[in-house]
Amino acid sequence: MKIISHRGNIRGPVSDKENRPSYIDCAIGNGYDVEIDVRLIEGELWLGHDEPQYKIDHNWLDKRRDYLWLHCKNIEALLYFKESGYEMNYFWHQEDDFTLTSQGYIWTYPGKDINKNSIVVMPERVNNSIPDKIIPYGVCTDFCLQLSKSIK
Repeated sequence: MKIISHRGNIRGPVSDKENRPSYIDCAIGNGYDVEIDVRLIEGELWLGHDEPQYKIDHNWLDKRRDYLWLHCKNIEALLYFKESGYEMNYFWHQEDDFTLTSQGYIWTYPGKDINKNSIVVMPERVNNSIPDKIIPYGVCTDFCLQLSKSIK
């Protein structure tokens, strides 16, 4: 099961570091994939949850492509990745129960039904558990280290 860091967090939420490129690299360096928030504004790529905070370029994303789950925060970013020809794993959602990523995974809102292709998002927000009967493809969480220890 793949463990995905939520915005770079691995030990719990640290809101002032989330989506910061160096923080993302730290999570990747610890062996985790990372879900990041991406916007395209006037042709430039930005990371940041509620607003654009960290300017990046496509090369930065490309070097980390195998570890990133791109949460497009505006329609411009979604279209950019759809039309770019790069095989990045990207998606857009707000509070949808399920969202299909560009690589066919089911990004699953907390507490909703899962299957073997699901990414369980933030299980700590509902009951802090993953059903025993179904092993999802992955889990996106702020608590990667804790989850890693519990599944070993």
